[in-house]
Amino acid sequence: MSTQMSHADWQRLAGDLRFETRAFINNAFSDAASGETFETINPATGKTLASVASCDKADADVAVRHARQAFERGDWSRMAPGQRKQVMLRLADLMEQHKNELALLDTLDMGKPVGSSLGDMAGAIGCIRYNAESIDKIYGEVAPTGEDALGLILREPLGVVASIVPWNFPLMMTAWKIGPALAAGNSVILKPSEKSPLSALRLAQLVQEADFPEGVFQVLPGFGHTAGKALALSMDVNCLSFTGSTGVGKQLMQYAGQSNLKRVYLECGGKSPNVVFADCKNLDAVASNAAAAIFHNQGEVCIAGSRLLVENSIREEFVQQVLAHAENMQPGDPLNPDSFMGAIVDETQHKRILDYIRQGVEEGANLRLGGEAVSPIDGGLFVAPTVFDNVTDQMTIGREEIFGPVLAVFGFDSEEEAVRMANDSDYGLAAGLWSQDIDRIMRVSRRLHSGQVFVNNWAGGDQTVPFGGVKQSGNGRDKSHHSLEEYSELKTVWMTLATRD
Repeated sequence: MSTQMSHADWQRLAGDLRFETRAFINNAFSDAASGETFETINPATGKTLASVASCDKADADVAVRHARQAFERGDWSRMAPGQRKQVMLRLADLMEQHKNELALLDTLDMGKPVGSSLGDMAGAIGCIRYNAESIDKIYGEVAPTGEDALGLILREPLGVVASIVPWNFPLMMTAWKIGPALAAGNSVILKPSEKSPLSALRLAQLVQEADFPEGVFQVLPGFGHTAGKALALSMDVNCLSFTGSTGVGKQLMQYAGQSNLKRVYLECGGKSPNVVFADCKNLDAVASNAAAAIFHNQGEVCIAGSRLLVENSIREEFVQQVLAHAENMQPGDPLNPDSFMGAIVDETQHKRILDYIRQGVEEGANLRLGGEAVSPIDGGLFVAPTVFDNVTDQMTIGREEIFGPVLAVFGFDSEEEAVRMANDSDYGLAAGLWSQDIDRIMRVSRRLHSGQVFVNNWAGGDQTVPFGGVKQSGNGRDKSHHSLEEYSELKTVWMTLATRD
């Protein structure tokens, strides 16, 4: 079993890997039209993994043309729902067969621990299966009419969907995007992050093996300002689905307005509050969850619980417990299944995190733990788990998304103050609430400006519930049947019926 593989097993498997580096267009692998490539680097070692095709507008135009042709032919868009389901289930089965390899690709590419990557694979496979099984279970509607008419409300695929996914959960985010888009009958063009393209290209090989029709699924590795921008400005892309930074999300909305008013679904940044009241049960268990909420995946998580709001009457005791758990969450070799944290994705992000830490010290926050780069592997990019206390809402580290293992601790004295502090953010992706008072839980949950609220847990949920935010965290929803709604169009068919005299 994959969960029983040792450090040495993962190292051997890594040595045996062969990478697909070409774009996947119209069911065939090819170099970028320009011949250009970019290097993808293992951040745990600093060594180059591969040179990958760097697609640009020329490649995007070709992919869009094939996607549109496939959609109009109806090979997938008009395929019987039960048949589409079987093709997608074959893909899920292939992903299951190759889950160790897929997990390893994400670990090598962006530095996350392999145990975390295996968890991502379970989520990705489950997402594809969930959407496959949903295909023939989503019904249209019949409107209430008089006897002289019949009103049908149909759901139809949009057409061509471009999915731009981030580097922090490469294949899981891919599945969240392409699963419902394909299930709804669309043609999909995937643009993986240039920081983590390898699992997407391996997935393309599995799509080919699963026997998807030509042009239905394509992969364009490349940069956001080239391939991504071309897809966003295309007059023949009907929908753009994006997970990433708020700044890029705003640009994509502008591109949609400059082109064809394509639908744009965004899941952007976060600065999520994790609110701990003094009446919560088992402080040590809550502290363990609070530490994991920020240090999981090196803090490179859009819903990371980066703002810890603690009632002042228990604050020092609770912070001490968080520090104790954080001490045991140090970064290590991502190929070691025992490592809790891995490497930071690249030098740019590594420097950004360290710059924020320096700014936190300069602005007067109390550095309680960490705050420095560490080197469990020579040449790697690692940052120790870092905790700041006495943070105020005027400090940069308390307001801006760092996307790294940096926790900002705030204190509060009342429920009203906690709600005000939690909502004092440009973001609204997630929030946590720890309390044993059911009345308080219901009051505060309703008042938090957030797309999702985790009560007495962090990041709970499964494929049945939607994932997404409000405010500048975006407007889209991944997971659940609600995501299928985003990738389909409502059509009204109104029939006039003959009536007897």
